[in-house]
Amino acid sequence: MASTSRRALHLLSLLGSRRLWPMRELATRLGVSERTVRRDIETLRRLDYPVTTVHGPDGGYRLGAGHTLPPLRFDDEQALAVAVALQTAPSTVFGLADDAARALAALERVMPAPLRASMESLRLTRLRNYWEFPAPPIDAAALTAVGAAVRHRHVLVTEALRADGSRPEPGDDDFRPARRVEPHHLVVWAGRWYVVAYDLADRAWRVRRVDRLHPRPTTHPFTARELPGGDLARFVMSSHDRGDTVAAWPCTGSARLGLPAGVVARWAPGGSVVEHLDDEHCRLTLGAWSWAGIAGILATFDAELTEVRPRELVQAGRRLATRFS
Repeated sequence: MASTSRRALHLLSLLGSRRLWPMRELATRLGVSERTVRRDIETLRRLDYPVTTVHGPDGGYRLGAGHTLPPLRFDDEQALAVAVALQTAPSTVFGLADDAARALAALERVMPAPLRASMESLRLTRLRNYWEFPAPPIDAAALTAVGAAVRHRHVLVTEALRADGSRPEPGDDDFRPARRVEPHHLVVWAGRWYVVAYDLADRAWRVRRVDRLHPRPTTHPFTARELPGGDLARFVMSSHDRGDTVAAWPCTGSARLGLPAGVVARWAPGGSVVEHLDDEHCRLTLGAWSWAGIAGILATFDAELTEVRPRELVQAGRRLATRFS
């Protein structure tokens, strides 16, 4: 019986590792006959694991989706990967920290001693690195609404939010009417979540910070469109009007750069704002823990700098120039 149980768990692990397994491959991996594999599959089904049969020459078995989440089996490498992910993921989404901590504790309780020792060696201590340019955590409900609209290809109604998450009222200077968009992609870049969408009013592609939107789902379907250029990463990184706001830092400054906004937007750190001025110039506003830090980032663009503000940033640039000379 113990041998049968171990083999069934091994079979469950195999089924969970990829979408489709031919019977012959399963029998080879388990070292048993195909008849024994069929019995083990029936054992898993009696335990409410949704193992489905795919008929035809390219058929086999796969683990489908059930009505409830059944117990899962991870191999050692998968368990360690989940443990690391649970320690690193919650910082970008509101409300996940406690759930992630409970999931990590549950995983630890069932780990064998050698694997637990390996996980302890990967225990993470969160330290603040001043060059991370952190973003505030995003609301899980908003993220879920946008993600569902992307997955189901449903039009989304979005309202712009302030940097503090509040909603402007009609009559406020920063109030913007709601927009109807076709959300195509959900992207994480520089610790921030963005939705790449086609604006139906402007008939143009837009990139927007999800934490700057109040999304309202609809059931109106849309047909997928071809993204300009076909390169999603490049499109997001080179879009200067992503709805970014300057991250909170001890020092904040700006300068006019002799480069196009799209170029600067691609290489500017997260938490900075790029303003299009003309085809060859833009304004970059960013923060850092010191004025010299801002000056150093501006220098990395190796472009003409004018209209540098404030005075403290200008003075920091002069001090750096003197040191380098």
